[in-house]
Amino acid sequence: MTVNRFTIPIINDVAQPKPAVFVQDQITKFNRVDPVRAPEGAPNVLLVMLDDVGFGAASTFGGPCRTPTADRLASEGLKYSKFHTTALCSPTRAATLTGRNHHSVGFGNIAEVSTTSPGYNGMRPASAATIARVLQGNGYATGAFGKMHQTPPWETTAAGPFDHWPLREGFDKFYGFLGAEADQFAPVLYDGYTMIAPPKSAEDGYHLSEDLVDQSIKWIDGVNSMDPDKPWFCYLPFGAVHAPLQIPDSYLEKYRGEFDHGWDEQREITLARQKDLGVVGVDTELAPWAPGVPHWDTLTDVQRTVSARLMETYAAFLEHTDDQVGRLVDHLEKRALLDNTLVIYMIGDNGASAEGGLDGSFNYMATLNGYPQTPEEISERLDDIGTENSYAHYPVGWALALDTPYQWAKQVASHYGGTRNGLVVHWPDGIDARGEIRHQWHHCVDITPTILEAAGIPSPTMVDGVPQQPVEGIAMNYSFDEADAADRHITQYFEVFGNRGLYDRGWTAVTAHRRPWELMLPSPDYVADSWELYDTSVDWSQARNLADEYPAKLREMQEKFILEAARYQVFPLDDRTRTRNIDPETRAPHVLRGRTGLTLYPHMNGLVESAAPRVFSSSYTITARIEVGDAMLNGVLMSFGGRFGGLALYVRDSIPMFCYNNSHISHTYLRGSQSLQPGVRDVTIDFDYDGGGMGMGGLFTLSVDGTPVSKERVSQTTPAMFSLNEHLDVGLSRGTPVTPEISRDGDVFEGVLDYVRIDVEATRPPREAELLDDIVRATQ
Repeated sequence: MTVNRFTIPIINDVAQPKPAVFVQDQITKFNRVDPVRAPEGAPNVLLVMLDDVGFGAASTFGGPCRTPTADRLASEGLKYSKFHTTALCSPTRAATLTGRNHHSVGFGNIAEVSTTSPGYNGMRPASAATIARVLQGNGYATGAFGKMHQTPPWETTAAGPFDHWPLREGFDKFYGFLGAEADQFAPVLYDGYTMIAPPKSAEDGYHLSEDLVDQSIKWIDGVNSMDPDKPWFCYLPFGAVHAPLQIPDSYLEKYRGEFDHGWDEQREITLARQKDLGVVGVDTELAPWAPGVPHWDTLTDVQRTVSARLMETYAAFLEHTDDQVGRLVDHLEKRALLDNTLVIYMIGDNGASAEGGLDGSFNYMATLNGYPQTPEEISERLDDIGTENSYAHYPVGWALALDTPYQWAKQVASHYGGTRNGLVVHWPDGIDARGEIRHQWHHCVDITPTILEAAGIPSPTMVDGVPQQPVEGIAMNYSFDEADAADRHITQYFEVFGNRGLYDRGWTAVTAHRRPWELMLPSPDYVADSWELYDTSVDWSQARNLADEYPAKLREMQEKFILEAARYQVFPLDDRTRTRNIDPETRAPHVLRGRTGLTLYPHMNGLVESAAPRVFSSSYTITARIEVGDAMLNGVLMSFGGRFGGLALYVRDSIPMFCYNNSHISHTYLRGSQSLQPGVRDVTIDFDYDGGGMGMGGLFTLSVDGTPVSKERVSQTTPAMFSLNEHLDVGLSRGTPVTPEISRDGDVFEGVLDYVRIDVEATRPPREAELLDDIVRATQ
């Protein structure tokens, strides 16, 4: 202990007594509690998740899309031939990150269509802590980069709560997006809780997948440099290769002509490769073709040309994404980190997507709104496919081919085409085997316990004071060095949109309830569902239905499905899509809580569409109050949506303007005839909706201080949504511009914008039967 002695100085000329001595103790050692450290030798963990990749897509599993990084990791590690997901993105992510079944944690579907049912409320309970939170509490650094799709839309505004944001779910660092998808060239990004612009523009070579890897590298380097002994968990869920299919120019020509043979022949080619690789059995048959999907030889020349180009773009997109994973792997190797990094590479969060429709889409948001584009229309813009000027998706036929050798596709949780995905595991310091295949049956719910076992960390019974529900997955580590180890995950239910099934000791009982390219049609009757039975111990691809031969076995499996579904909060089954949130008693919360109006200020940017006023199939008024001086004014007053659907109120050379972009099909403009005069001015757009159904027409009126300056009638409007990734912005335009008249940099308003007021007509929510009629009419 060191002692400092201080004396009281003489403060005047009078003689003072001997100075007093004050003693103060100072502890020389900085007294702090040492941080929790991970178990000695615990590996770093890199969890890579691709989006919408079928089992038969990547070259690693016999597909036509070149994935050299996955090939390399598999040659130095393991690939799993019987790994499964939930058949839909949010549910797979919830199960993967918690180790619990997706209904057990409220993710029976995506959060955007949540209901009050416990299995479908879109809110992970505190009793199911994420793997990130568990690792974080045990000495790991944790970072997430990419698509989360776990935050309920009603928690994404400035009012919060922020309970289900990545930083509150166990991640120290988050860089990415919260919703279902992103424009690869102009994403709306968050760094932590803060919305940010991409670091550069598309013109300067920006692409989201490249950015995510750049950010991951920076974060890993920072952690490793400052604390080399601290392991890290890097979660890298790409937005790729989910639609829109968008790639750098250098990849546009990579697959020209490689898919001209069509999807039927591609299935045969892929299956032959899969047998050669050993990722399916040597006697595997192609599963039956989905009813209603055309064969290649029935298409017109235009259909074939368009379909081939869309598939070329998808293949290049997948290769580009795999190349980005390769950049990260190379960096880890350069830093001597790769050997003790457990790399888990999930090649898809579900099967290939059939959401592009039977003919594919140039702008698949239009297709989702009931405005499909014809092949002839798409062919007119063939060379734009894959660029920032398209929002493309391939046809259903290619989805089925990319799921070879299995039946069906994404959303169809009953069959392996929706749920079986390639998985590669690479960990040189922890796995002796090299280049081997594992045929044990596993599910994404097994990822969390696998990571915990590898790290030497037990599954906690209490996290942040909350008792934890049991982990429902089975660790895969037993299979790392035992190729012939007996399966441990022996029973698993599946359900999405009423498509449901059960796996039990090699048998599967399944029923495909509804087709994913017919989401706008009325729900089928559950009673009419036809159950199928397969013995996958001898029938690898669910090709031979044994329901008629073994009716007792089928009944046994159906009964077990009911038990499993009841156990994991699957009931009540809910197959609704567009009608899911009609009933105000069961619909998801909304931040407006019944209000029909909202006032927004210039700093309030980035309101997600699902939390914004509903300006669809209704009358509404938008008013911007601005202060006009002598200077010329330019910029955006309010923008909602983006290039592929939306509306914008803006000013050019002090003249008020408005654009309504109906799903990129048509642009309607209203323009004032003279400049705004100095003073406080209200620039207003009124929309008088015709009514009579969804997506009907109406009259737009642009006014200044209540005086109309322009009117335009439209015959149809966007019925349900502008976008899955754009936002409502005030005083500028983030993301992509609604109209080419708004520049890429967002056109920040140059004057004084006091506020923007949005008022939507309060109307009785349509009854489900009425809305179903509208949906059917919109698709005819």
